[in-house]
Amino acid sequence: MLIIEQGVSEMAVVNNDFRDVMLNRHSVRKFDEQVKIERSELTEMIAEAITAPSACNLQAWRFVVVDSPAGKDKLRSFFMRFNLPQLETASAVVMIFGDTLAFESYRDLWNKAYENGQITAAKRDEVLKTFLPLYESAPKSMLINDSMVDCSLAAMQLMLAARAHGYESNPIAGYDAKKAAPAFDLDPERYVPVMAIAIGKPVDEGVDKVTSSRYPVKDVMDFA
Repeated sequence: MLIIEQGVSEMAVVNNDFRDVMLNRHSVRKFDEQVKIERSELTEMIAEAITAPSACNLQAWRFVVVDSPAGKDKLRSFFMRFNLPQLETASAVVMIFGDTLAFESYRDLWNKAYENGQITAAKRDEVLKTFLPLYESAPKSMLINDSMVDCSLAAMQLMLAARAHGYESNPIAGYDAKKAAPAFDLDPERYVPVMAIAIGKPVDEGVDKVTSSRYPVKDVMDFA
């Protein structure tokens, strides 16, 4: 099991065709069990995923990357049975948690940006004065909602990053949410499970890809 908050390494992207990465992405439920993904590459994919936007740059996410037998045993304890094929065969399963106390590090984040010369002191003070009080006094429901939006943006970006690295993925929400954080020794009052993402090589290219039809754009879009 690998817990990642931030990390950067340099791994080659094998597919830089954005339209192919996005439009030909499909969920895969059975992966090649013989394929292992190095932790350095998993770290790189997470680093790419967290370039996603977040509410007020709060970055209210936490990633637990499960790539070991012991880690998968923990997932089995709360995953629903119909999601076991992905769990058993994936090279890694990334549990994404919303961090409802991310604002506690907010001041440090902007101080570092100032120290690195990215922003002026005036801009730092403006941001902290505008946004930090909102989160410090926010109801739990707002903290949960904001963190889930942040994590969802990062999750989609992670699936695209995985495909750019030559892998496929499958988003998973079928599990006992109450057991997710405790399974990895995380505080369930702070960390809210958003989704899991299984990552690996398909057992056979073109096989076991879950395809689905889409509603016509005109049925789901309006101009105003």
